[in-house]
Amino acid sequence: MTTPIVHDVLTPRRLLLGLLLVAPLTLASEGYDLTFQGDASFAGAHGGQAVQAALVDADSGEVLEMASGTVSADDDPTFSFDFPGALSEGGSYAVHYWIDSNFGGGSEGSCDPMGTDHQWSVALEASGGAVTHVESHDPGAQSEVCATFE
Repeated sequence: MTTPIVHDVLTPRRLLLGLLLVAPLTLASEGYDLTFQGDASFAGAHGGQAVQAALVDADSGEVLEMASGTVSADDDPTFSFDFPGALSEGGSYAVHYWIDSNFGGGSEGSCDPMGTDHQWSVALEASGGAVTHVESHDPGAQSEVCATFE
């Protein structure tokens, strides 16, 4: 007598049960929130101008998330971007951001060289909790970040 070959069939019910068992592990490994803001010092030079930010894994250079908005001429913070669950404890990150200032030329909606559009890179370390980082306007601390947004 031969033994029949039994094939393991993944039924919808078995698939659902498998997903339910994995879901708590996925939820338990979610990261920490990052809020990245610009203080009132951005208002005078950049109020009403577009701003774009990218959260970057500093080790790999991978862009994890992007956000965009407008620099407020009146509010403090002048811009604020939330990256929920984006940080892992012990991770090294950078926020690359640029403001579409078009000083002396440039193209609206595209990241132009630093003399035309202001741009920065800010290093961040994840310490095991939510992070709120408030940045001040410092044209002397600019870094080329346009490649991040191509």
